[in-house]
Amino acid sequence: MKRIILLSVMCFLFFPLPIRAEGIVKPHHIYTYEKLEADLNVLEKKNKNIVIREIGNSHHGRNIWAAQLGKGDQAILLVGAHHGREWLTTSLLMKMLETYSEAYAKNSSIDDFSTDILDEVSIWFVPMLNPDGVSIQQGDLSHLDWKEKMALWKMNKLRLDYRSWKANGTGIDLNRQYPAGWEDSKTEVNRPHYQYYKGTRPLQAKEARALAEFTRRINPEIAASYHTSGREIFWHHNNKAENVIRDYQIARKTAALTGYQLSMPEKHAVGSGFTDWFITEFNRPALTIEISYLVKETNPPLSVFTEEWKRNKAAGLMLAEEARNLSKNKHKKDNLIAY
Repeated sequence: MKRIILLSVMCFLFFPLPIRAEGIVKPHHIYTYEKLEADLNVLEKKNKNIVIREIGNSHHGRNIWAAQLGKGDQAILLVGAHHGREWLTTSLLMKMLETYSEAYAKNSSIDDFSTDILDEVSIWFVPMLNPDGVSIQQGDLSHLDWKEKMALWKMNKLRLDYRSWKANGTGIDLNRQYPAGWEDSKTEVNRPHYQYYKGTRPLQAKEARALAEFTRRINPEIAASYHTSGREIFWHHNNKAENVIRDYQIARKTAALTGYQLSMPEKHAVGSGFTDWFITEFNRPALTIEISYLVKETNPPLSVFTEEWKRNKAAGLMLAEEARNLSKNKHKKDNLIAY
């Protein structure tokens, strides 16, 4: 027995097991707002190709952050965590930001997609649009006074378990806040609630208003809003006839890359989402990408991250390439018209 132990120790000393290098972002842990801020700070200091900006504040005063990767004048926009219980999308986008920035610094590729595209097209990440909702869903009510806690308790159907929380800190569903079919958007919820309340007017919520203003400012060629769950992609909302084929082709490529199902909205889904608004406002392609298998009213399990990362690892670079192609085709069209 002593010989076996001695041999084991010697093997460990002389032939140690390889240590797996772990990045800054830890996606296999619960990803909080505090971790997001800390990781963004480290990533910006470590990588000169990342620029961090504050684009607004949540109802409870948390910063909403955006990160630019690349130096291209054209841009795409990737948004995560519209909903409190969907913070796994934040982990995914932060992992994407870190992975791309490291590959870009080394002039390397991700799954055969070259990071050189970032010289022409910047990727803007808004990893956590709804920091108040995320914190509430994760059970952190420390920033609230007793009146605010009582209000949340009522909005949460008198439950002390907040794992179903989807709304922002005031009980508004941020992805029902955009001025594209908002008036026709039907819901049985007519007051602040843990989910589905669309508010009293479009862009009432500070978070949705901040994202709309920021989107107009950076003027992206393509936008993608990450959600959970269902492993499907929505891409259509009153798209102009001349754009349907173009937008469908980009959605189909994204579906082929991720293995997600390409879907049309349900009949009762008439708008008010970010993707709906972007398509209407800019007449450009936008996608709602639902990661993870279907879960009930809660966050997907951390165990699903590895699979979702594998599916989405190159999605940002692919969409950046599509944005470049859109711009080139537009220039060709403009030149033909001028000629």
